[in-house]
Amino acid sequence: MSGWINYVSCGILGLGLLAKIPDLVRRRRDPFLLAISCVLSFAALCFLFSAPRTIGFINSVSGVPNLAAPLTYGAITAYSAASLVLIVQWRGGPNTARTARNWILGYAAVLVGIAAMFALGRAPVERRTDFDTYYATTPYIAELIVLYLVAHLVAVVVTAYRSLSWARQVKGHLRAGLLMMGMGTVLGAGYSAIKIVAVVARWRGHDWARLGTTVSPACAGLGAALTVAGTVIPVAGPYLANRARCWRAYARLGPLEGELTELLTREYLRAPRPFWPSATRWLTWRQTTIYNGLYYLERYVDRALYRDTYLGQLDAAGDAHRAEAVAWATAITAATRAAGDGEDGFMAVGVREPLPARPDLPALLSIADALPGCRGVTALRLDESAAPAGPV
Repeated sequence: MSGWINYVSCGILGLGLLAKIPDLVRRRRDPFLLAISCVLSFAALCFLFSAPRTIGFINSVSGVPNLAAPLTYGAITAYSAASLVLIVQWRGGPNTARTARNWILGYAAVLVGIAAMFALGRAPVERRTDFDTYYATTPYIAELIVLYLVAHLVAVVVTAYRSLSWARQVKGHLRAGLLMMGMGTVLGAGYSAIKIVAVVARWRGHDWARLGTTVSPACAGLGAALTVAGTVIPVAGPYLANRARCWRAYARLGPLEGELTELLTREYLRAPRPFWPSATRWLTWRQTTIYNGLYYLERYVDRALYRDTYLGQLDAAGDAHRAEAVAWATAITAATRAAGDGEDGFMAVGVREPLPARPDLPALLSIADALPGCRGVTALRLDESAAPAGPV
């Protein structure tokens, strides 16, 4: 994997971690949030430390050839442990804390083992991309390599099994996230499995280093991306779905606001539009603007027209919600035309039957949907009422 991909991936994960900082400050003791943050942090470190330029920088600054290798393997091991703890905290259960603690202690021992094996071993020749296969037969360094690869393989296999088995029991964004995480960890297993194959081949006298320098990093990168995406989907999915619902509602209210546009402009009833294009703010703005127009039109609403339309729709279709929406749409269209013609309100001529309460957002959406089909009927009704009576 080229260095720029490593740095871009690290930057994206770093941005995700920065986005979590406000939540961490407010809920610093939340184990699930801490586990997600650790997954993001260690995944970013894995990409950072495995970049060839970073490897060269660490080795040259420290003066220790291949010091970047145990740091990278330590980051991979810590990421593996964080993924295990995340799925444990995510699932929950009576033994959650103990299980998470056991995994943490086990992988802490692996980290100690990696450090000890590197200190005992000897790796004088810097290898930025093929350290595993080059030193696969070196005492202590070989044990280090096997230790971190087996630890990683165990972690991803367990995480994949738990994620995919749990995904069969749930639905929605949680299911999507678990499936994504499961696929990511399956691909992540390819990283350690392929490297183990290359190391074993080296033991048997074959040079399969290209497996570890091409295929294995690709599996690691794609697997980490899918795993992190799987952890984010259940958190971000409901938020994005709510924003999408707000934008759809905002668009659906467009015809109703358009019906009131002339009135709103003439009477200066339109609320100031929010500068920032936030779905919730713009929906609230449009809803408030519509309410301003409806409040102004109250004295122009023909209660008899509303009642007759409602009863006619109810008799025709038997759907009370649809009948109410059509009746509101018809009455609003007629009231807008009456207000535009400068007529006195219908209340002034004695039509005082009470209207239902002001429509809420779902009712407004139904009214907006029914509005296009009511304009012709309303115009005909108003034309008939305005025609002069014939001779008696």
